Amino acid sequence: MRLKDQVALVTGGSRGIGRGIVKALAAEGAKVAFVYRGSKEAADSLASELTQASSVVQALQCDVTNAEEVQRSVEIVEKTLGAINILVNNAGIIHDDLFIRLEPKDWESVLQTNLGGTFNFTKAVAYSMMRQRKGRIINISSVAAEHTNPGQTNYAASKGAINSFTRALAVELASRGVTVNAIAPGFVETEMTEAVRNKAGDIIKKMIPMRRLGQADDIAKAAVFLASDDASYITGQVLIVDGGISLGAAPV
Repeated sequence: MRLKDQVALVTGGSRGIGRGIVKALAAEGAKVAFVYRGSKEAADSLASELTQASSVVQALQCDVTNAEEVQRSVEIVEKTLGAINILVNNAGIIHDDLFIRLEPKDWESVLQTNLGGTFNFTKAVAYSMMRQRKGRIINISSVAAEHTNPGQTNYAASKGAINSFTRALAVELASRGVTVNAIAPGFVETEMTEAVRNKAGDIIKKMIPMRRLGQADDIAKAAVFLASDDASYITGQVLIVDGGISLGAAPV
């Protein structure tokens, strides 16, 4: 087990990519806490599933945009599971629309959740990791940061900022043994992407050189790698996990 007795915290962990990451970290021996905003039933189901599999898991309800709630959640995890070694900033939302129709509230909510949530949780754990002189911070970005589609100005802006944040923070924390990396998924089969997938149909698969949609497990395996000692000399990188779609190749 590559992560035995490590303490991991995953945001947005009850569904989709986050759920896959929680399960993968637990399977590698980590004690895993995850936060969720509104999906209590899904969170309870995941916690129960992992507990029955003899994993140490903790589910906490938390609004990632609320710095006070974030700090309380981190303190609870530290008290019950121990010092946090791994942070995965996964919580994110989408509110797609053409820019001329985009409501200010939809711009703000996407930036506050995707980027603000990443800031809040990283701020809450960074100093402790620096004192331990060891830590892994993994931010979930998106290929949309560089290869976006119409209607994604808010989402692309949030993910592009996460990439820049990742690189800048990596420089600051490297000398203290803390690595900071990001994972940029392509089209992954989750509830959040369901509307886009239903609208585009098989066109999406034809755009992907590997001819299939990504699965949460594809991203989770990358997260486990970046969290492990195997990635101890990797920092400030954005790992693209997209089946090749960002290569821009014409369908064949």
